[in-house]
Parts: sequence; C-alpha cells; structure tokens
Amino acid sequence: MSMPRKDYQERLQDLRADVVGMSDLVLERLGMGLEALEKKDEDLAWKVIDGDEEVNEVYLEIEQECVDLIALQQPVAGDLRLIAASFKIITDLERIADLATNLGDYTLDARRTYFSEVDIQEVGEFASDMVRDSVRAYEEETPELCHEIDERDNELDAMCEEASERIMRDLISGIDVETDEEVEHLLEETSRLLLTIRDLERVGDHGVNIAARTLYMLENDDELIW
Repeated sequence: MSMPRKDYQERLQDLRADVVGMSDLVLERLGMGLEALEKKDEDLAWKVIDGDEEVNEVYLEIEQECVDLIALQQPVAGDLRLIAASFKIITDLERIADLATNLGDYTLDARRTYFSEVDIQEVGEFASDMVRDSVRAYEEETPELCHEIDERDNELDAMCEEASERIMRDLISGIDVETDEEVEHLLEETSRLLLTIRDLERVGDHGVNIAARTLYMLENDDELIW
C-alpha cells in the first residue's frame, strides 16, 4: 500500500529536522572535545569518547529513514535530491563526530608543555562555524551561503598551514630539552598537535561537503562537489 502523500511530505520535513538535530549533537561533541583539550579535562574527554555511540545510533536511524522513504514511494527529482543530500550530510556529520572523538583521545595524552602560541581553539571554532553554517544553508535553503563556506575553506587551510609551520619552526629552532624523556615528550606532543590541526582541517572539509550537497539539492548544481 502506498504511503499517503501528506504523510510522505511530513516525513521529508521530519528528515530535514532530524539531520539538523544530528548536527547539533555532533557540534556539541566537537565543542566538548575542544574544551577538553584546552583544559586538559579527562572527564570531559571521556564523555566525548563514550558519546560517539549515541551519534552512531542517530546516524543509523536517519539512514534507515532515507532508505524507507526511497523504498516506499518513488520520489520526484527534487525530493530524491533532498533524501540523497540528507544521507550524504549525515555521513559527513558522523565523520566529524569521529574527529571529535579523536580530540578526546588526544586530551588523555596531552601535555601542551610546548607550542603554547599555537591557538588550537581558534582553528577549531572556525571549522565548527563552517559546519554550523553549512547545515544552516541546508535547513534554510540558502545557496549563497554554500558558496561562502567554500570560500572560507581557503582561510581555514591557511590557518592550519600557518599553525603547522609555527610548530615546525619552533622545533627546528631548538626547544630546550635535556633528557631523553623530555625529547620523547616533545616528539609526542609535536605529533599529537599536528594530528589535531589535520583533524580540524578535515572538519572544515566536511563542512564544505555539506555545503556542496546542499547546493546540489537546491539547484542541481554540482560545482562544489569534488
């Protein structure tokens, strides 16, 4: 028996709301991960790590809804683009949650004895805002914002490159370490901080992906998809 059209349209609206709700959850986890890293808060780090299961459950629920909507009624082109975009977007959100979990893991080992001038929070907040605005473009159907987010990605890349270069300059210039243990700690912190920067750059990339899928959903324009 086919799904009544009214119910079908209501489910499409609910799907969009569920995707936005998932983004709120993921961005909360990302913010917690950044805060845990800044404050070296291991309890908060564990909350981020343990909370990844909740994100995965939400992802699977929305994924199933996308499948059901396609299976129960053949969507018209516009509706199909909404469903397909929603599925792609929740995939990006799930991966952002994984990156937030990485921040929790880094916190458990973090010392931040060195490289105090590198502002991880600034990079993290910039990347988070990109994701937040990309989801807003999806929710409010704003194609102009999609292009703006794509342009912002260049700025994020430059911030990440500058932070990485600062770390390497400090390392090459000779940080004062004396014992083998201090050398080991320095190398571990260098690696962990570079990984953190890389992960935050990837958060921004996922924000661009969300904007790209939103633009395609709204205007059948694949310009930003890569």
